[in-house]
Amino acid sequence: MIYVLIILLLLIIVILYNALKFKPIQETLTKDDKIKFDERLAIEHLQKMIQIPTISNQDFNLVDKEQFVRFQQLLTELYPNIHQICHKERIHNTGILYHWKGKSDAAPTVLMAHYDVVPVGDLAKWQHDPFSAEIIDNILWGRGTLDTKITLLGVMEGVETLIKSGYVPENDIYMSFSGDEEVAGDGAPSIVDYLAKNNIKPALVVDEGGAIVKDIFPTVTKEIAVIGIGEKGMIDVMFTANSKGGHASTPPKHTALGELAIAINKCENKPFRSNFSLPILGLLDCVGRYASFPFRIILSNLWLFKGLLLHVFNKMGGELGAMIHTTQAFTMAEASQQSNVLPSQAKAVANYRLVNTDSVDGVIKHLQETIANDNIEVKMLHGMNASPYTDINSPEYTRVANAIKQVWSEVIVSPYLMIACSDSRHFCKISDHVCRFSAMRLSKEQRGLIHNYNERIELPMIAECVDFYLHLIKAS
Repeated sequence: MIYVLIILLLLIIVILYNALKFKPIQETLTKDDKIKFDERLAIEHLQKMIQIPTISNQDFNLVDKEQFVRFQQLLTELYPNIHQICHKERIHNTGILYHWKGKSDAAPTVLMAHYDVVPVGDLAKWQHDPFSAEIIDNILWGRGTLDTKITLLGVMEGVETLIKSGYVPENDIYMSFSGDEEVAGDGAPSIVDYLAKNNIKPALVVDEGGAIVKDIFPTVTKEIAVIGIGEKGMIDVMFTANSKGGHASTPPKHTALGELAIAINKCENKPFRSNFSLPILGLLDCVGRYASFPFRIILSNLWLFKGLLLHVFNKMGGELGAMIHTTQAFTMAEASQQSNVLPSQAKAVANYRLVNTDSVDGVIKHLQETIANDNIEVKMLHGMNASPYTDINSPEYTRVANAIKQVWSEVIVSPYLMIACSDSRHFCKISDHVCRFSAMRLSKEQRGLIHNYNERIELPMIAECVDFYLHLIKAS
């Protein structure tokens, strides 16, 4: 008995010791002087960008191409110094690539954004016209204010300001803007192909992704700037069940739709395994240091509490829950076109977001084994595996983190896993350091405005976004 008590005492000592040494790391960042730019003009420029409805469509024949031409012409008018100094390439249908030559081409940086936007939906649900770019009570309204004409503006205002001042970057800067990101188009892949063909290997790529957020982590009250060092993969899967059909008055035990429903139920009741990937371990390490002491005990002793924490995150759901496993969402279904006709075929489509421990082939195999019904075909429509991860100990990641701290000095900077997809995934083919960060403070409500009605941005956020890119570029 005495030996058991000794072991328990030693265990308690180890747990408490780990929690006590698990404390915030002291940062020694020198604050740079604020770089001056015309904040009022930046707001006006964003208004002009928002007023052009660059709505993309998977069928390029249905795109209002004139709007995309207008947008490119607008960039020429707003940023004369960029168009005088930088080489410009038009790539694919709507892609734009600017090259700003630096003192060296050894370690180029690519700054990304997309200027296409999603449809506005029911206009009656907008409080203000989505393309009027009205400013009311210090808020700019319109589609694209958050996703992502704001970051495109941040890049262009930053570069224009620095060129005007006579600044020359240490390394080449590329500005990569696609006009079909919202429909997973070929703009960004074509830009990557162009860069690869010209033997350009970016040292750093920065695209949309995480932001400065609050109240996303248990017991942590400080704001957190989350940098996506990787993103989940994605596949769409179609499930098809076939039968003879016939009249609904003489049904079989299970119709094709019934069989499909059973299969869906089996899949939803067998979720994919949860685990902590490298980005999440990084998040737990950075953010957990600011948690309450009881929670720090758990986070500093994952060797003991890992299972408990995974259970907690799964129960919480939301973004934290989605980051720890491959998610599954059945989103579409169809069967008979008439109530008294047995369906000869029933179909359903599910969307999966993959962590890097699951592969496209592995997901299909998991589903087939779970359903265990030869009458149901499981077919991948399209998909891709998760991206590789950026090293958080690399100078490139540190450069992004430092630029964040220059603008928002009080925030916690942390890696995380991006659960959505962005154009930046294509750049992993030519760069080992791809970071996903949208330079904005976004509340939960504001994050919910992306792709939604009444998208809008507070005016101070515009200046902060430009400020971030100015610091990031000067550190190139």
